[in-house]
Amino acid sequence: MEIRPTTDEDFEVFVATVHTAFGQFPETPVGDGGRWWSALEMDRGLLAVAPEGKPVGTAAAYSFDLTLPGGALVPVAGVTAVGVLPSHRRRGVLSAMMRHQLADVRERGGFLSVLLASEARIYGRFGYGPATSTARLTVERHKAQWAAARGTAVEDGAGSVEVLRRDGCGEILEAVYDRYRRAQPGALSRPHRWWDLGAGQPPVARTPRYVAVHRDADGTPDGYASYSTESGTLTVDETIAVDDAAFTALARYVLGHDLVTKVVFRHLPAEHPLRWQLDDPRAGEVGGVTDWLWVRLLDVPRALTARGWFADGELVLDVDDPFLGEHGRYLLTVRDGRAECVPTDRRPDLSLDVRDLGSVYLGGTRPSTLVRAGHIRAHDPAAAARADALFGSDVAPHCLHWF
Repeated sequence: MEIRPTTDEDFEVFVATVHTAFGQFPETPVGDGGRWWSALEMDRGLLAVAPEGKPVGTAAAYSFDLTLPGGALVPVAGVTAVGVLPSHRRRGVLSAMMRHQLADVRERGGFLSVLLASEARIYGRFGYGPATSTARLTVERHKAQWAAARGTAVEDGAGSVEVLRRDGCGEILEAVYDRYRRAQPGALSRPHRWWDLGAGQPPVARTPRYVAVHRDADGTPDGYASYSTESGTLTVDETIAVDDAAFTALARYVLGHDLVTKVVFRHLPAEHPLRWQLDDPRAGEVGGVTDWLWVRLLDVPRALTARGWFADGELVLDVDDPFLGEHGRYLLTVRDGRAECVPTDRRPDLSLDVRDLGSVYLGGTRPSTLVRAGHIRAHDPAAAARADALFGSDVAPHCLHWF
C-alpha cells in the first residue's frame, strides 16, 4: 500500500474515489450544499494506492485559522474528505493515511489539526477530541413573546435590518463572518475562495436564500441571518452577529416573520441566551445537541502557550499520545494571561490522553468532567478544580463552519 501526495492532475480521480467511499455520486447534489470539493487544496491531499495501482483511500486538509481563547489566531489543518473504499476497509489504510497526514502537518510547521467527525467513534484513536458542540433551537412562533428586560438592555433601538437575497450580498456575508470569527473562540476562518466558489453549506453555497442583514447605527453591517421557509417552518442556516444587540435584532426579525408557525435556528450554542429572552421558558426547545469541532494537538507546549488564559496557577500534565507513540510530561505555568509550558520530571497532577487534552483545549469541556468520566486521572484531589479554573475560557467556544 502506497500513500502519496496529490497534485492538481489528481483532482478528478480524488473526487471520484472519495465519493465512491461515501457511496455517493459527484453529479448528485447533497442537500442544499454546493460542490464542497471545489475548494480542495490538492497540495494537501493524499491518495492511498493499492499494489495493483488502484486508488482506494483519500484524505485532505484545508488551510484555516482557528480563534483561540484570548483572541489569538493560529493556523490549523482542517481535515476533510477522509474515506476508504468498502472493499479495502479493516486493512490499516485509514491509520496509514492519518499517520502520514499528521506528519505532513508537522513538516509544514503546524501544531494543531481539526476536523468534523462523520462518526464519533472513528477519530479518538487518532488523537482527536471533541472540543465544541452545537445545537438546534426550535421556537413555536405563537409563544415567542419577548420577556421584559431586567438588567443591561441588549437592544437600544439603534441599527436596522435589511432583507436581501443571497446572490446579492456575498461580500457583506464574507466581511461580517470574518469580523465575527476573529472574536469567537473555536471559530474557523472562511477563505475568500470558499465564498467565491460557493463551496460548502448555505450561506457559503449560492443556494437561494433570503438574508436578514443587521446594520449598526453608523450603517455598518454587523450581523446576518440566512434563512428559508417551507411548509410553515422558517429555518435559519446560521445567525452571525458581532454582539448581543445585533443577534437580538435578527432573532426578533425571524421570530416576527409572517406565515410561519415555528422558527428553527440550526446552529447555536446549547446555552445560548435566546431562550432566556423569551417570556415563556418553554417556547424554545433545544434539540440536536452534538459534537462539532474536534481538536488534535501535535505540539503540546506550542499549543498551550498559543492560547490566552484567565486564571493564574500551575499544573503538571502527563500526556500520552498512543497513536504516534509519544509521551511527555509538562509543567504548565500561567501568569497574567500567558502560559509557559516546559518538560518536567515533577510528579503529575493530571494524566491524560492527547485526545482529552484536545477536548479541554478551547475551554468548552471542563477537565473535571473528564476526570469524573474516567478519562483523566487526577493525582491530587485539588487538581481537577485547578485545571477547570485554568482551562476555562472567557467566551464559550463555538464553531459553525462546515467543511
